Order: sequence, then C-alpha cells, then structure tokens
Amino acid sequence: MSKPNPSAAHFPPSWEPADVKAIQSLASGEATPEMQKRALDFMINKVCLTYDLSYRPESDRETVFAEGRRFTGLQLVKLLSINLAAIKQAKS
Repeated sequence: MSKPNPSAAHFPPSWEPADVKAIQSLASGEATPEMQKRALDFMINKVCLTYDLSYRPESDRETVFAEGRRFTGLQLVKLLSINLAAIKQAKS
C-alpha cells in the first residue's frame, strides 16, 4: 500500500499537543489570550490552508476540496477583519 500524499487536500494537518490544548481550551472557554491566538492561527493556517495554493495538479476534485478548506479560512479571516463600529454606524 502506498503512503498518503501529505499535500493531498484531504490529508489532515500536522499538529502538536499545544495546538490540541489550544483548540480544546478555546472550545471550553478556558483559553488564555496566547492559546486563543494559537488556536486561530492553527485553524487558519494549518487546518484551512488559507494562504496555500488550492490547485492540485493530480485531480480537479482535490483542487475543489482544497478550495473548500481555503474558503473556510477566508471566512474566518474576513470576520477577524470586519470593522463592526463602521457597520453599526452605517446601519444607524
């Protein structure tokens, strides 16, 4: 049996115990500011591969899957970047 290709879109990201602790602490509401940043960084950069190239030459389905992951990351980045004060002011 061949080894899985780590660049395949469906391949899970590599993680460290500190990444797992940060995600679990975020979910339970007990994350420190540093853990919150680590959890978001892990999700945006490793889970979603937001800034990675989506194109996978071996398969259009791999490309589509990778683009779905990237889209999720872009939505997180968008929400982190939105100026809520400007939106509230525009609505009033």
